[in-house]
Amino acid sequence: MAILTINGDTIEVNAAPDTSLLWVLREHLGLTGTKFGCGVGQCGACTVYVDGVATFSCLTPLENVTEAEITTIEGLSKSGDHPLQKAWIEEQVPQCGYCQSGQIMKAAELLAQNPQPTRADILDHMSTNLCRCGTYNRIVKAVQNAASEV
Repeated sequence: MAILTINGDTIEVNAAPDTSLLWVLREHLGLTGTKFGCGVGQCGACTVYVDGVATFSCLTPLENVTEAEITTIEGLSKSGDHPLQKAWIEEQVPQCGYCQSGQIMKAAELLAQNPQPTRADILDHMSTNLCRCGTYNRIVKAVQNAASEV
């Protein structure tokens, strides 16, 4: 049994200590906004915050986050009105949409650290998150639009 703080709520989870945070979120808690992409930390689809840092949940064992604050895409904005979420819709970023929750979480980390990033800053920070559909130009535009609102 582990006690976690996820999206501001304290939750008990009955999972093995070496279970990845990704599977705890998806399979044990039904928080399916965090996606399974590659399972080896190379795509970023599973990005969540652990103590405010964008983290690949597929590589993070449950035992490493029992004292941490975890934020998923569901907790970024409970009403779905985070400037990035609105910009993603405005710029029609998703094609298949699979990587987008991880993209948004990574972009939100950037804007928290650098509220006025340059295009180069955005490309550099977002480089750990892949989009198989290639919507990178729309992602950059959405981040730039959201930066003007943050």
